[in-house]
Amino acid sequence: MRVTVSRKAHFNSAHRLYRKDWTMEKNDLVFGKCNNPNFHGHNYDLIVSVTGEIDKETGFVIDVKILADLIKEHIENAFDHKNLNLDVDDFQDLNPTAENIAVVIWNKLRVFIAHNQELEVTLYETPRNFVTYKGN
Repeated sequence: MRVTVSRKAHFNSAHRLYRKDWTMEKNDLVFGKCNNPNFHGHNYDLIVSVTGEIDKETGFVIDVKILADLIKEHIENAFDHKNLNLDVDDFQDLNPTAENIAVVIWNKLRVFIAHNQELEVTLYETPRNFVTYKGN
């Protein structure tokens, strides 16, 4: 029997959407106000889900405390109250769109999740705008 366990987290970050190899005009055309040279911020909500078999001994798919600690250490501590463009190495050459942030989060956490379990990351940039990445 496969079950999905989810943990919700939150972090605040600033970012700017732009490409260094484009003109300011092209960046403005594609990214609009998100290309503000002074950056802008979001209150991100994150849902990390792990799907797998229930362990017969513990009754867990994954210990939620372990999942919470992984998210805190590798995501919240790394991203919260940071400027993603300037303070987070993962985005030095990667545009910090919601899509790219979700993939970076998935990659950071995947190494800690058992190979026979599925990992899904859902990142809310706003209450109405969110992305989901499942590693495919």
